[in-house]
Amino acid sequence: MTTIEIQNIIQQELSVETVVEEGIQSALLVPKDHLLSVARLLHEHEQLYFDMLSCVTGIDNGPDKESMEVLYELYSIPYGISLRLKVMLDRPQEGLAEVPSLTGIWKAANWLERETYDLLGINFEGHPDMRRILLPADWEGYPLRKDYEVQEYYHGVKVKYETE
Repeated sequence: MTTIEIQNIIQQELSVETVVEEGIQSALLVPKDHLLSVARLLHEHEQLYFDMLSCVTGIDNGPDKESMEVLYELYSIPYGISLRLKVMLDRPQEGLAEVPSLTGIWKAANWLERETYDLLGINFEGHPDMRRILLPADWEGYPLRKDYEVQEYYHGVKVKYETE
């Protein structure tokens, strides 16, 4: 099944407008407000049954573009098809970008969303345990953001590595 065919099923079932982005691997661009309903349909629809969420990752497009992205890699074991979902987010000047959590649909989203939160500062609304998973709880900032500046010291230990 192609991404266009999946897009057609979503349009028929939910009347949600999505966009197919072509590239090395095509992606289905889903509006943030419809992410939960689209994800639930992809998981439950008898022709699709995307029963596996294998990856959640984020991209910071930088302060100049004022956007971030969350990508989801889905796979249907019974049908042998994969799909990439993409959600575009506004990059806030202060605070965190937000997107709904998919932990209620795929349990694997739990730690994957926490990793994305920890490194990029994207908050997954409704997540049961949204806290850092890779960095200490009191770490300052989100290391994969384009404007991240490494703190000089952490608990009295020099963090920033300098070469001479």
